[in-house]
Amino acid sequence: MIPVQHIHPMLVHFPIVFFLSLTAFDLIAVLRGRDIGGRSYTGTVSTILAVLAGLSAVAAFVFGSIALDVAEQGGFHSDIAEIHESLGGMTAIAFAVWALVRTLAWWRDLRPAGVGAVAVPIVEIAGAILLIITAYYGGQLVFDLGVNVLHGAA
Repeated sequence: MIPVQHIHPMLVHFPIVFFLSLTAFDLIAVLRGRDIGGRSYTGTVSTILAVLAGLSAVAAFVFGSIALDVAEQGGFHSDIAEIHESLGGMTAIAFAVWALVRTLAWWRDLRPAGVGAVAVPIVEIAGAILLIITAYYGGQLVFDLGVNVLHGAA
């Protein structure tokens, strides 16, 4: 059976891929003049990616909190872990809220135009930056500090 602290590193890649794909998809669609909202084809794809990113970010955060608890029970403590946990919480909340916004827009068939259409990928780029910063601190935990992996490597 997989140790519970190893579930977070497996799950964390899903919101990364889904959200970065969403950001790239919407940016390209807006640059090509495509409709990224409502029940259009691109709006539906965007909404699905946003929902998958939101759900997987929440799951990754939950299992990340469990993984940190396991590490702390083993005597681990680091300010980097606290920063990563805080950023992970903010990322999960932001992605869940964005998933709700996109779902509501899809449900109501709202189609942003003009500045509104440009604002969508700008918000997603900000989310991608938050994601990358969060991932950076997660990488420090694993690759620099060896949290929850040192015993397996030995």
